[in-house]
Amino acid sequence: MNEASSEPSDLDSAKFLAGAYVRLQEELGKVIVGQQRVIEELLIAIFARGHCLMQGVPGLAKTLLVSTLAGAMDLSYQRIQFTPDLMPSDITGTDILQEDPETGRRRFEFQKGPIFANLLLADEINRTPPKTQAALLQAMQERQVTVGSRTLNLPEPFFVLATQNPIEQEGTYPLPEAQLDRFMFMVTVHYPSREEELEVLRRTTGALAERVGRVISGGEILRLQEIVRRVPVGDHVFHFVLDIIRMTRPNEPGASDFVRHWLSWGAGPRAGQYMILAGKARALMRGRLMVTIEDIEAVAAPVLRHRIIPNFNAEAEGITVEQIVEKVLTLVPRGKGERLL
Repeated sequence: MNEASSEPSDLDSAKFLAGAYVRLQEELGKVIVGQQRVIEELLIAIFARGHCLMQGVPGLAKTLLVSTLAGAMDLSYQRIQFTPDLMPSDITGTDILQEDPETGRRRFEFQKGPIFANLLLADEINRTPPKTQAALLQAMQERQVTVGSRTLNLPEPFFVLATQNPIEQEGTYPLPEAQLDRFMFMVTVHYPSREEELEVLRRTTGALAERVGRVISGGEILRLQEIVRRVPVGDHVFHFVLDIIRMTRPNEPGASDFVRHWLSWGAGPRAGQYMILAGKARALMRGRLMVTIEDIEAVAAPVLRHRIIPNFNAEAEGITVEQIVEKVLTLVPRGKGERLL
C-alpha cells in the first residue's frame, strides 16, 4: 500500500485486531470472571462474520457476557426471550395501522422488531417452536428480513448470539438442522472452577460491578472482517480441513470404522468454510498473518459439535461428540507443509 495513503495497511489492521482482542479481554474481565475460551470463541466468530450458539445450563452468565460484549464493541443491542408463545412477528416486526392526525386517513406502517440491531441475543432459543426459530434463518444467512412484499436490510455489522439450554431439560425444542448450520460455532459454557466461582460470589454480593469501556466500533469491526478474508492460507491447511470434514461422513468411501459405527451423518461443506474463516480470525487475533494447523485444531470442535450427529450406538456406549471430534483430529494427517510454518 502507498505510504501516502491515509488508509491503514493490512499489517496495521492486523496489529489493531490483535490489540483490540487483548483490550476486549481486559474490559470483559471487569464483569465476567474466567470463561477465556468462551470469550475467545465468540470474538473469533464476530471477526469472521459468523453467528454463535452458546450452550450451557442457566445461571452461567451467558446473557451478561453478550450484553457486556455489545457495550465493549459499541454496538446496538437487543435481547429476545424465546418462549413457547413467541411469534415470528415478535422478532421481525409487523405492520401497525396508524391514523394521520391531520388528514384522518389510516395507513399501515411497519414497526421494526428487535432483530434490527447490530447484536441480537436470542435467549434460550430452544424454548420456542421451530416455526418461530425459523424466523431467524433469512436474517442469519442474507442479513435481510422479508415482511410481506418488502425486503429490508439489517444493520451492519449484524450478529446473532443465541443461548440454548441442554436438550435433555424439559420444555425445549431441538433446533432444525438448517437452523443449526447457520451458526458458525456452538460454544459450550461450563461451570466455573472453584477459584472462579469464589470470585463470582465476592463480586456479585458486594459493591456494584465496574462498567466496561468502548474498545472498538461497528465500522472498525466491518473493516477487520474484510482483513480476515484476506489472510493467506496454505494448501496443506486447506487439505487438512478437507480431510477433517470428509472423515466425519459415514457414507464417504474409506470412512473409518468408528465413524460408521458412531455417526448418523457428518459435516457439510459449510463446516469447512467456517473452519477456514475461524482459523484466519484466530491467527490475526494472535498477531499472525498466516493460518497454521494449530489454528484449525483449535476451532474444529466449536465448528463440528453441532454438525455431526451421533447415532444410537454412540449414545448406548456413552460416546460424546467431543470424543468423536478429538478422535478425528488424531487420525487426520497434519501435512508436510506444516514444517514450513
